[in-house]
Amino acid sequence: MICYNCGANLTDHDFCTNCGADVGIYKKIMSTANLYYNEGLERAGVRDLSGAIISLRQCLKMNKNHVDARNLLGLVYFEMGEYVAALSEWVISKNLRPTKNIADDYLNMMQSNPARLDTISQTVKKYNQALSYCYQGSYDLAIIQLKKVVSLNPKHVQGRQLLALLYLNAEQWDDARKELERCIRIDVNNTTTLRYLKEANTVLEIDEAMTPPTKKKSITDTVTYHRGNETIIQPLNGKDTKMSSTIINILIGIAVGIAVACLLILPARISAAAEANDAKLKEIGEELDQKNSTINSLEQEKNGLTARVEKLENELATYTGEGGTISAMDNLLNATVAYMGNPEAESEVAAYLDQIDAGFLDQSTEAFKNLYNLLLSRVGAGVGTTYYEEGMHAYQNEMYDEAITQLTKAYAYDSTNYDALFNLANAYRKAGDKVNAISCYQTLVDSFPDTDLATRAQSYLNELDID
Repeated sequence: MICYNCGANLTDHDFCTNCGADVGIYKKIMSTANLYYNEGLERAGVRDLSGAIISLRQCLKMNKNHVDARNLLGLVYFEMGEYVAALSEWVISKNLRPTKNIADDYLNMMQSNPARLDTISQTVKKYNQALSYCYQGSYDLAIIQLKKVVSLNPKHVQGRQLLALLYLNAEQWDDARKELERCIRIDVNNTTTLRYLKEANTVLEIDEAMTPPTKKKSITDTVTYHRGNETIIQPLNGKDTKMSSTIINILIGIAVGIAVACLLILPARISAAAEANDAKLKEIGEELDQKNSTINSLEQEKNGLTARVEKLENELATYTGEGGTISAMDNLLNATVAYMGNPEAESEVAAYLDQIDAGFLDQSTEAFKNLYNLLLSRVGAGVGTTYYEEGMHAYQNEMYDEAITQLTKAYAYDSTNYDALFNLANAYRKAGDKVNAISCYQTLVDSFPDTDLATRAQSYLNELDID
């Protein structure tokens, strides 16, 4: 054992004679780790593989650099058919000790055989597919996949356990027991296997106990009677013993022939039929995997096309929809034509300008904005006055929603009309819209600070802030 601080060999003392570091607890930890390693080695020797895994993991918790424990743990995983876990442990061991490490031989054994690596990959994929089928409730498909797994990797304990569990769920008790007995031959003390096997044996013992014994029929082949001092035994059918013996011999010969046929012919036919069924199941499973893969790829392609169509439709809507580019251009052109035809047609020009969405203006070109602002400045004063009068009429009649609409247009067309802005704020306040009322009052105070209305707006702001 070497010192963790300086790397010097340790003695029986609880301190390092080279650097003086306290190594008492360290030595206990290393000794416990070695104890767990020896325990795992003993369990692996009697094929208690699951118990060996527990002991070796405890060893690595205390000493993660225990190379021999990692190599042995990889071998145990390999024996249980968990090749990926085995490779992981050997790779870690290789990184801990790059030279003179038996993990090199294990890794070379795996990596030098492409067929084995392909088998490992197929085993993992099919086992994961079987788990997916189980989660979906497709237990028959899961059984087919697991049969492929155990045929590719006969030592795959987890695969056999899951297959046995599916057999138990399907009440195929004999098949479940066969798989579990194969698991026990690999790992003799696996608690999961023993629990499943106990369940299967319990059901099978109950079935055997409930099966009535076969009744033995007493067959009387002869009749016995006395004639004087003689006892005569005569066949029941009245024929002589020689004829009965001949018939019995014929029947025995037929039975022997049938037995020979069963022993020599039927097993071969049964085996051939089983192989044909297995080949058919394998073919069906592969076709099903291919179809599932095709369906998944088509669904992904469909989803991609659907998203692309939605994107194109949204882009098209921005051009052709209400408030879109085409609609805005048409309205601006119509407003321009109307103004050029009659500069006094302010209401007609304003009607077209009103249909242009304000949000579109923010993202439009400079040329579009310039033409829009030019037309707005030419017709703004007159249109603004019209909207202001309509808004004040609605305000005086307590039609505040209509007043807000008209006064908003009035101030939009004539931004110097602070009367429109003040009455718009009043309309918001009386309509109960406190937020917009404060915004309009604040705009009036900021934009027209030297007016009487600004003073009144400030007083309303003070009242609304207090509320």
